[in-house]
Amino acid sequence: METIRIDRAAPEQAAVLTTLMHASSAYRGEYASILDGYAVTADYVRAHPVFVATKTDRVIGFAALLVDEPELDLLFVADDTQSLGVGARLVTHLLGHASGLGITRVRVVSHPPALAFYERMGARRVGTRPPVPPKITWERPELVFELGETRPAEPR
Repeated sequence: METIRIDRAAPEQAAVLTTLMHASSAYRGEYASILDGYAVTADYVRAHPVFVATKTDRVIGFAALLVDEPELDLLFVADDTQSLGVGARLVTHLLGHASGLGITRVRVVSHPPALAFYERMGARRVGTRPPVPPKITWERPELVFELGETRPAEPR
């Protein structure tokens, strides 16, 4: 069985992360506009904790944490590795890192189809973000992970 590793992303991986993000079938159709012109840059990777999941030296997912106002900013998993627990492992790793920094609460403004995933991972819905046209024409669920005593669910 091949091992999935999670490591801190390197700035030189920014282009690979951008490619993986734009290849996501979750952001086609009505949700495609949110990624128009967006790229993960080397400066972004230097500025924020970004974690990559790799399997046989191939990047199969990544997650990014904003620290100043704690937020799970980006989470993408390659389409062909969906349902292998990669997203759950990335979220668990990111929340563990946040907890290690003394962060007690991490916000997520979710892609609507990902709401159930975040709730399974232990996030609690706290509201809804309104559309922000022209790029975002849909409402987005807002959730929080409470860290500290409560630990996020382990991947199955």
